[in-house]
Amino acid sequence: MPVAGIGDIIGGAHAGVGAFNVIQLEHAEAIVAGAEAAGAPVVLQISQNCVRYHGALAPIALASLAVARAAAVPVAVHLDHATDRELVEEAVALGVGSVMFDASALSDRHNLALTAEVSAWCHERGIWVEAELGEVGGKDGVHAPGARTDPYEAAVYVARTGVDALAVAVGTSHAMTTRDAVLDLVLIAELRAAVPVPLVLHGSSGVPDDTLREAVRHGMKKINIATHLNKVFTRGIRDHLAADDKVVDSRKYLGCGREAIALEVTRLLKVLA
Repeated sequence: MPVAGIGDIIGGAHAGVGAFNVIQLEHAEAIVAGAEAAGAPVVLQISQNCVRYHGALAPIALASLAVARAAAVPVAVHLDHATDRELVEEAVALGVGSVMFDASALSDRHNLALTAEVSAWCHERGIWVEAELGEVGGKDGVHAPGARTDPYEAAVYVARTGVDALAVAVGTSHAMTTRDAVLDLVLIAELRAAVPVPLVLHGSSGVPDDTLREAVRHGMKKINIATHLNKVFTRGIRDHLAADDKVVDSRKYLGCGREAIALEVTRLLKVLA
């Protein structure tokens, strides 16, 4: 199966689409296995932080693309939270079909101008573009649930930048290890009514299952989850090492982490369905 386009996946979905971050090959394999078990499409995301960890984009991107091509369900590969235009261009050259360009740390004027440039460049090459308005808290380790995106400003931003999806601030925060975020569901509905492109929920690791369902019902389409799966992966490895303190073959304990992620991805995709 060819690598799916994220626009086709989101456009064809009647509910939420799960977008899960890849840290290493085991994550990509597990996410796809979980999606296959759920019979659902999925998005593999590679963040700029992940690229920094590996020291380069190509190894993890090409591995993720290979896993996506071999999948029995539609799988898109997406560059997440890229603040560097050169990284966007490299991802496109490697075959990544969609990017999230993040200029949210800049002033609104500079965010709009730079995002419009990147969006135009990507669209000339058939690449789907996500951006962010109203910075989602937590990228510096601080939980900032008070951040909010204004619906009118969001509509103007989308019109002027031409982006294909918009990440909005509605009460989530990146890197949460507890699932107790309180979302502004009324604001989500207002944003859905005002913004003509799919809405993206970043920081979804901190959102309880019932609230994720409500977020999708109120208008969220792409649901990004990273930290929660890292917790699941780590717990699977810890449990195996605690049960067998003589194990030295990394495939045995990494395999346990991979299996744990696959099961949780299947479960989460059913929550979003």
